[in-house]
Amino acid sequence: MISTPFRGSVARLCKSLNALDALNFLLADVRGALGPFLNVYLVTQQGWSQAAVGMVTMVSGLLGLAAQGPAGALIDVVRAKRELVAAALAVLAIGSVVIFAVPTFWPVLLANTVLAVVGDIFGPAVAALTLGMYARSQLAGRMGRNGAFDHAGNVFIALAAGVLGHLFGQRSVFLLGPFFAVLAIIAVLSIPAAAIDHHRARGQDGQGRDEKAARPAQGTVRALLRCRPLMIFAGCGLLFHFANAPLLPLVGQKLANANPEWATAMMSSCIIAAQLVMLPMALLAGHYAEKWGRKPVLLIAFAVLPLRACLYLASDNPAWLIGVQLLDGVGAGLVGVLTPLIVADLTRESGHYNLALGLIMSAQGIGGAISGLAAGAVVDRFGYSWAFLGLGAAAGLAVMALAALFPETAGRTGPRLAVAPTRTG
Repeated sequence: MISTPFRGSVARLCKSLNALDALNFLLADVRGALGPFLNVYLVTQQGWSQAAVGMVTMVSGLLGLAAQGPAGALIDVVRAKRELVAAALAVLAIGSVVIFAVPTFWPVLLANTVLAVVGDIFGPAVAALTLGMYARSQLAGRMGRNGAFDHAGNVFIALAAGVLGHLFGQRSVFLLGPFFAVLAIIAVLSIPAAAIDHHRARGQDGQGRDEKAARPAQGTVRALLRCRPLMIFAGCGLLFHFANAPLLPLVGQKLANANPEWATAMMSSCIIAAQLVMLPMALLAGHYAEKWGRKPVLLIAFAVLPLRACLYLASDNPAWLIGVQLLDGVGAGLVGVLTPLIVADLTRESGHYNLALGLIMSAQGIGGAISGLAAGAVVDRFGYSWAFLGLGAAAGLAVMALAALFPETAGRTGPRLAVAPTRTG
């Protein structure tokens, strides 16, 4: 007969697994109900100028980037990680309602900025919860499963928003934010508190497991900056996102110029198709990152990007462009899973996993933020072909740097960061 404590442990594990799956799915819905539709709604339905929309996007984007590192540090320190995610979701729900109810400049600017800042919490917090709930040997597969449910949520919200917008107008899409936020709050609070090891959740596997030793050490950011593999990964990630971020908008512009009446439908097809490819890629990333190691899978993800940029030059046929866009699902699907996994390898036993992940995500965000302006300037002056070539060259540089400089991180033991010692007495 199975003992009662064992049955309780199994029940707790199953509940945690289902809740974490639901959380990843619903967080994709929460984020997806806002970002892709806001700019279109403000320009086409509210008559905003491109300059006003650009100002809102720039301010919220920059402040969101600035908050990424502090958000990671906060997640490292706070034990109530479930409650922190729930509070961020509540703020996001309020911001969505403000945009729905008062779509004028200052309320939208304030709401979108707050949403960008609280949005920094979700990625690192889910990664921290996963790290705290699963052993190192299970981490790769679990991160892949997280990514698969996230991409499934992105597909679902794209379809749901399209149907809702068609039936009730674009404005109604913003009510999906609070609806899915409430469901996500229920999901995150359904994770049993006892299932989370808060030491492991900040990357502190075996050393200094008392509360005093868990406090952030002085000079932690300097220690992160001195971690050579982490900085190489940050630089390569910046180049990857610099090359990747403008490709879909540029392809969308080419499709719209050639087929204006089908522009929206074809853009939606690009997004959904890429997300459908990302779903199995996320599962494969977790499996092969454990089987082959992190670096080979990461090299495949990075190598797809320059190939994709160059293939766009072969034809302007819409079917070809949408087909090439499927490769975005390969690169982005793999990188999305490997990023938190590699950071977990490099910050093992440091106690600063979420701070490091926040800084890596900031580097990726900077790459994506500056590339739009650069790519647009090249298109205006030299045309789309030169823009694709330039982005492909940046992606190729990232591949070469990764191959030559970045070490394999799987299976290595001991702390990666020379953090300052803390007093335990």
